[in-house]
Amino acid sequence: MEKFNQILLDVWQAACRNIELTESLPIIARMLIQHMPLAQILIRRVDTAHVYLDTVATGLGEEVAKYFTSQECSMSQIKKVKSWYEKNLIADRDQCTKDNMLFLLPYDEGDNFLIGPLGKEDNFIPFLLVIAQQHKNFEPRHLEMMKILLEPFTIAFENDSQLKEIMKLREAAEADKKTLLTKLSRKKIGDTIIGNQRGLKTVMERVALVAKSDVPVLIFGETGTGKELISRSIHHKSDRSDGPFIRVNCGAIPSELIDSHLFGHERGAFTGAIETRKGWFERANGGTLFLDEVGELPLEAQVRFLRILQDGRLERVGGKHPLKIDVRIVLATNSDLVNLVSQGKFREDLWYRISTFPIFLPPLRERLEDLKDLAEHFARRSAIRFGLPVVIPTENDINILASYSWPGNIRELGAVIDRAALLGNGLHFELAKALGWQNSFDKQKGQSYIQDNYTIGDPSKIDTLDEAIKNHIKKALLQTQGKIEGKNGAAQLLKINPHTLRARMRKLGINWSEYRSKDEE
Repeated sequence: MEKFNQILLDVWQAACRNIELTESLPIIARMLIQHMPLAQILIRRVDTAHVYLDTVATGLGEEVAKYFTSQECSMSQIKKVKSWYEKNLIADRDQCTKDNMLFLLPYDEGDNFLIGPLGKEDNFIPFLLVIAQQHKNFEPRHLEMMKILLEPFTIAFENDSQLKEIMKLREAAEADKKTLLTKLSRKKIGDTIIGNQRGLKTVMERVALVAKSDVPVLIFGETGTGKELISRSIHHKSDRSDGPFIRVNCGAIPSELIDSHLFGHERGAFTGAIETRKGWFERANGGTLFLDEVGELPLEAQVRFLRILQDGRLERVGGKHPLKIDVRIVLATNSDLVNLVSQGKFREDLWYRISTFPIFLPPLRERLEDLKDLAEHFARRSAIRFGLPVVIPTENDINILASYSWPGNIRELGAVIDRAALLGNGLHFELAKALGWQNSFDKQKGQSYIQDNYTIGDPSKIDTLDEAIKNHIKKALLQTQGKIEGKNGAAQLLKINPHTLRARMRKLGINWSEYRSKDEE
């Protein structure tokens, strides 16, 4: 090995200084061509599921030997490489490198090449391919040298893959950010939150107090009150603002998949785990993880979550070693967690951990002083979204809005303004029609509509929040004849994700099939 020390050092330096393979591989190829009859060096991946060969990087220009010019390949070629892997590849990459699993094999008559494994990723089989010059052959010393170089090539490939994954996550985060800004009609996340000096003044004061620390924050509020917006404000005002912000709706993930989604899993941890997967905690490392509907977490997941809060470490499902992570946790719920603790559905020790700094978001009916500013904001947003002239709600429009109870809060207000703008063709707001009132607005009729549609049974009896939500969902299912997803489905009517709606229905004991039309059965 001593005679190859300088080559090994040079290759390591090239791999470390140029983290992208498209940059490092040509440099390494120019080094190696001085020591061996090298025609081409490539890093390739076999996609066994789609019968496809993918070239990750080439070392000596784009011209490749005739067997490697096509991206697509025959089933026989796929089987040849796959069979070689199945016979020779050890699952542990460190063991592969330790055993110097690099081989000198003929690809076709008159050709010879070196092939070696670069680990295993997802559904792909990555490998190093070194092709000899025409009419020349690799010698045993070349094979010996390349065995030593297999480890830096493996590390270079892994670094390149991780860099690409980070870039994909960043692009996804930017797309999510742009979508959010479009929805909010804002130019940047840090724009002033409507109501910060009125209905949300106390809330924003608490946000300013806690943003710079890493204390877990628990946001209470009804559906549609803006819990995600407040969580993003905490992230934006924190020292982690340059890191990722990831939102996870705990109620939208099936209970059997929650551990895998949140904490990740190792390849082979369970049936169907064909790849190692990073969970949302790992993906949010260095930033903020927003767990919405945290009351929906199963007890088993709560145990794992508690450990992360206690020592900042997690174990992937099927993992053997804990991973250190640095994540700020912001949580939200519209459930009565204290009641869930008393029922044994939420861990008491976890409750004490996450309730250190609670923030209560008032419903829209309790912050009507912000109604005018909110209505104007949504009116401008509607004009932008639908290409309509900007029309500002009149005083009479605000009076109509103020006499409604807003069970869907700000989210419902935005939807109503959108409908009213479309019904008024951008010339004025048809709020009475948008709210479902058939006649021209009259305050008494408006309040009668609220009572008829949102009070069940005795008008003097105030339903619990769960009862009110249950009755509201039943009305939607009745109107859609049990249809949940798609156009004119209950999820679309309620402006809610279908998965979230199903989770809420399971929790409230609502059987959608009872509302299906007999004609469809």
